[in-house]
Amino acid sequence: MNGPGRLATAVLTASAALMLSACGSGGGDDSSSDKIKGTDTDDGAASASPSASASLDGVKRPEITLPKEFQANFESWTNSDPKKQAILNDGRERLKAEYLAVIDAEPASETVSFYSTGQALTSARTWIQGYVKNAHTLIGEARIFNPQVTISDSGGGVLFYCVDEGKGYTKDRKTKEVEGTPDGVNPVLQYRTTLERTPQGVWKTKSLETERGGCGQ
Repeated sequence: MNGPGRLATAVLTASAALMLSACGSGGGDDSSSDKIKGTDTDDGAASASPSASASLDGVKRPEITLPKEFQANFESWTNSDPKKQAILNDGRERLKAEYLAVIDAEPASETVSFYSTGQALTSARTWIQGYVKNAHTLIGEARIFNPQVTISDSGGGVLFYCVDEGKGYTKDRKTKEVEGTPDGVNPVLQYRTTLERTPQGVWKTKSLETERGGCGQ
């Protein structure tokens, strides 16, 4: 994809380095100081979409279904530790929620705020708004693999994973022009996120950064 990783990186800085370091990992994140009209940075922890369904832990989570035009394929997204699996599950749904918000052109998506908070939510809003402003959507597929999840001494979650955008594309809603990752640019990015568990039991992403080529590919 020409846009997701590049745009995400553009709106992130090293301001979340302390958050990641506190969880025993390196890295950083950033937030844009610009406010997007019609959005906020409330975590929206207790509100799910009308189509929410109950999960195994009893929490009502939004149902997220990506269209056939764009698919997110999660590989080996399992862990034998139930707590780590819960982090993987909510981390996966966060990414899907952001993809769907781009496709639906909804920067203020409640599903995005259900899974993100703080600087991660601000960055997500900015990322989605960039697509909406340019009248772009997503097609093709993203391959999400090599998840690495840990739990800090304080009980927070750290989730790293790789995203291959080689078969993902941006499509202009007006001209129908399609663009992919430019030649010579590594289509694989590493996402580095930290999460916190809400009283309701949702693992919400609070900081995020991306590095193109960070997966060593």
